Amino acid sequence: MMESLKIRSRVDADGVVRLQVPVELANSEIDLVVVYQTVEKSRESKESKTATELGYPEDFFDSTFGCWEGEPLTRGEQGECDQRRWDLL
Repeated sequence: MMESLKIRSRVDADGVVRLQVPVELANSEIDLVVVYQTVEKSRESKESKTATELGYPEDFFDSTFGCWEGEPLTRGEQGECDQRRWDLL
């Protein structure tokens, strides 16, 4: 089973990145694929905007969270995923 893990990390002056994975993976062998994207200053500022700055009313999330009263939501069949060509990256 392939799973993904998204982590933001800093590369030190020697070009070393320290990676911590879930403790459940301790003492196991894994295949690891690293895809990176540098963090731009403008991207950081977008992530720190408040709900109001993004156009939502101030109490939108507090007033709507947990309001669904219909039948339980279920995830439908997802079908087969296309095979990815990792050698093209």
